Amino acid sequence: MSLLNMFKRSEGGDTAPSAEVAGFLSGYSIEVMPRTAAKIEDFRAILPAGTRVYIAHIDGTPIEEMVETAKRITEEGFPVMPHFPARIIKDRDTLEDWIKRYVDAAGINQALLLGGGVTTPHGDYDNSMQLMETGLFDKYGFKRLHVAGHPEGNKDIDPNGGSANVDAAVKWKQEFSKRTDAEMAIATQFAFEAEPVIEWAERLQAMGVTLPIHIGIAGPTKLQTLIKFAVSCGVGPSLRVLQRRAMDLTKLMVPFEPTEILSDLAAYKAKNPNSLISQVHVFPLGGIKTSAEWCNQQTGAAVAAA
Repeated sequence: MSLLNMFKRSEGGDTAPSAEVAGFLSGYSIEVMPRTAAKIEDFRAILPAGTRVYIAHIDGTPIEEMVETAKRITEEGFPVMPHFPARIIKDRDTLEDWIKRYVDAAGINQALLLGGGVTTPHGDYDNSMQLMETGLFDKYGFKRLHVAGHPEGNKDIDPNGGSANVDAAVKWKQEFSKRTDAEMAIATQFAFEAEPVIEWAERLQAMGVTLPIHIGIAGPTKLQTLIKFAVSCGVGPSLRVLQRRAMDLTKLMVPFEPTEILSDLAAYKAKNPNSLISQVHVFPLGGIKTSAEWCNQQTGAAVAAA
């Protein structure tokens, strides 16, 4: 019997929130961009107190906009984790300048380090390990560093679909966690079914990895929009969940909700409390407010302004 069949709910459709799901989703983090954050009048009206807000740095976004967004969300009372995509950072001086801007303007002390989505590096850096090796995040007192994880592989790193390079990178980051003062964790790309995520997490644990895993989940989104994002972001075999749904005309116009994968992961975590899988990171592809409201309904959490 597959892991998915062991832990999944019925195939009859989305299920009502359970205490298991509420507990697993509680403390979720969420991702924004400067342009999407600008549409939210006050994050305190939609997010529970203490929610970590990642700020994605898309190629071409000025650092000034990133820092201003970080400052604004920090002032509203939320811990902010900006992205540092290696391939869009020209050199060490640029990296240090960005870090100093975040620290001076917003008191930022946490970051997500990743390779970034561009094919050709803008300068000296090609991967997140090179950013870590600079020692700059420790120099400026960063207390938390997250790194990217890919449960279904990463064709940028392993073009032939294998896992050797991805596995080597995770092992390197595990060893680096022993050398840095920062607390580290893995934040993953979003997926649509639990089985590949569970198998990947168990494989990492068998390799000796101890970093907690924050599983990426796509928030409620129109199916057509979700398929577009999934293809562009390189989501792997779990894309078949959306493809099957697209063939069901009764569901084609109904927003996709991540109820099934959350139920499966929550059930697995309840049976395996020592699993590396620890938290949920939400990609609000259907809108920040929509995703936050849905998550809050599942968890019963009150927003910070309540």
